[in-house]
Amino acid sequence: MVNAVQAPKRVMQEPTRRESREGRGRWERTSEQAHRSCRGIGDGMRTKGTRRNTGSPGGDRCCGQPATRESQAGPSGVAERPVLLRKPGNAGGGKGPQLKGDATSDEGPGGLAMSLTTPQSVQKLQTALHDKAKEAPDLRFHALYDKVYRRDVLAFAYECCKANGGAAGVDGQTFEGIEEYGVERWLDELAKELKSRTYRPLPVRRVYIPKPDGKQRPLGVPTIRDRTVETAAVLVLEPIFEADLQPEQYAYRKDRSALDAVRHVHKLINTGHGEIVDADLSGYFDSIPHAELLQSVARRVVDGAMLHLIKMWLEAPVEETDERGKKRRSTRNRDEGRGTPQGAPISPLLSNLYMRRFVLGWKKLGHEKRLGAYVVNYADDLVICCRGGAEDVLAAMRDIMSRLRLTVNETKTRVCRLPEEKFDFLGYTFGRCYSPQTGRAYLGTVPSKKRVSRICEAISSETGRNKTLRDQETVVGTLNRMMTGWANYFCLGPVSKAYRAVERHARKRLRQWLCAKHRVPWPATQQFPEAGLHDVMGLVRLTTRTRSFPWATS
Repeated sequence: MVNAVQAPKRVMQEPTRRESREGRGRWERTSEQAHRSCRGIGDGMRTKGTRRNTGSPGGDRCCGQPATRESQAGPSGVAERPVLLRKPGNAGGGKGPQLKGDATSDEGPGGLAMSLTTPQSVQKLQTALHDKAKEAPDLRFHALYDKVYRRDVLAFAYECCKANGGAAGVDGQTFEGIEEYGVERWLDELAKELKSRTYRPLPVRRVYIPKPDGKQRPLGVPTIRDRTVETAAVLVLEPIFEADLQPEQYAYRKDRSALDAVRHVHKLINTGHGEIVDADLSGYFDSIPHAELLQSVARRVVDGAMLHLIKMWLEAPVEETDERGKKRRSTRNRDEGRGTPQGAPISPLLSNLYMRRFVLGWKKLGHEKRLGAYVVNYADDLVICCRGGAEDVLAAMRDIMSRLRLTVNETKTRVCRLPEEKFDFLGYTFGRCYSPQTGRAYLGTVPSKKRVSRICEAISSETGRNKTLRDQETVVGTLNRMMTGWANYFCLGPVSKAYRAVERHARKRLRQWLCAKHRVPWPATQQFPEAGLHDVMGLVRLTTRTRSFPWATS
């Protein structure tokens, strides 16, 4: 066991910038300036035996903005992923692009400011913790709890929460109210509660956000007070557990993104791994067992106060408001001993930590080598790529998941055999594509039809007749942010067809909105010609973006 502050003085005194394999600082980096120019794989991703284009999954990076269940904004701007100085490609974490993120600005998902710079003292602490964890895989840490209420850590955690915005919790306290009360005073009182061990989390307010299939996804909204403490805990714990997470895990991590996971799968299917187990878990975040999860945390952390803090968050009651406006509280998580609320800042770290059990178990049990089957995981999404024997791979996956007390969704889990079949992963469809230049077939990726339909529906929603009171600049600006954020994520493979469809739909909807606003008969192509929509009003042209892709200029 080691006290966090007992790290070698040399580590604490030396310049904190350490270079990773890619030659970039890992824990010491300030927030990267959003967002790099988008560069894609290109139409030339081919199957074995055909020539390849210059674009490749392992090469140029795109600056996407994937947004997962943990980061998607719900009602009243609920979006509780902490700003942990991740690269823009993983700022939000999971299932597709954040439609309203403008990747050409200094904003992250949903327009949240991403210009926070980690204080040097916090950087030094994270560097010391990460280096110790990296050097000694069996090392267990104690005396971490006092780092949570350290003034610089707690103050930075509050700034992260404030940058992420989000709605008030059950206490109704807002950031504006805290500013009026006095941030310094508020932080001092919170630190005293933590130091005296009198801190108790309040119930989590539950809201629901719509899912693409028409169902609703529960999202927990902790109070700002609890979000601040959870974020402070993440700042302390994440450097330790980052050293343990497996390379196959891509969600909520520095220097990793959903696009990296897409590239990984693309590389596997183009190196002979043509049988895919497309797995889906039923309610992963609601099913994580507390006892086993805390065991995973205790493998590295022996600080009883820190473990008790995490347990309190896991067992916090949930408050819901029914249709009649009546509030009711549930203690399901505590009663059943399972579940971590989506929306809490600590939830992504804990979900990654528990999924590590599956990924590590898959390799330690010999399934990767014996079956030649490789896992690629992003949050609760995972695929297993193998050369053959997919049924055996599926059975082995089911066995491990049952041991972990997780439920496989049998209706959505399936075996896919390329190139005859296709499968979707992280918003992309993997399967047989055809080169528009030569007509040759290759295995590649295209934006899935669901994702194209979803952005078109979002565009329609922003240009409805109920929005005609808005001014033209506001509507065009909103559409541009949505389309640009979407295109920044969907920039791999042959995207021209999808870009044309989205751009065509945006022109049609904008023209309909203008007709309704100015009471001009449809179709009004003379009053609002295509060139005028783009060149005069400023509607973005997605189709021009592909000209800068590597495969377009090679």
